[in-house]
Amino acid sequence: MGVSFRHSAGFGKRMEYNLVGKMLMEGLDVYLPLVDDHGVDCVIKKEDGTFIEVQIKARSNEVTDGDAALFSAITHSYTPNFYFVFYSERLNLMWIMSSEEFLKECITNKSGKNIGKRGIWFNGNRMDKETGIKKEYCKKQFEKYICHDFSRFH
Repeated sequence: MGVSFRHSAGFGKRMEYNLVGKMLMEGLDVYLPLVDDHGVDCVIKKEDGTFIEVQIKARSNEVTDGDAALFSAITHSYTPNFYFVFYSERLNLMWIMSSEEFLKECITNKSGKNIGKRGIWFNGNRMDKETGIKKEYCKKQFEKYICHDFSRFH
């Protein structure tokens, strides 16, 4: 059965609130903008009084096999104090990257309808030797960005 529009349209917003709730439970001071026209999903006031902007991107269990952690068509240029939180529901993994780290690791589309937009593909797909079933995994070069909490923001 296909994914309902209601589920797919609301998934990203539900995940934003889920992750923001976890940030709040860790004691972070999180503020939600009323307007989302700059790709900022939340603003965090750090303990030293400085602010960081955060964009949250999430992929659901329902995405095509092999695409559990594919994030594409992202418009972004270097922004100081800006972070991405990427979350894959199927892999149950979260990656946190600064603007600089993202730009170092992403690919930029050179042609097509999304020319100039950026993407990052955290996962690969390989055959499990024991079961003979294809399994998604985090690519080695991205393991350093895996986070189990939001300590990077404290």
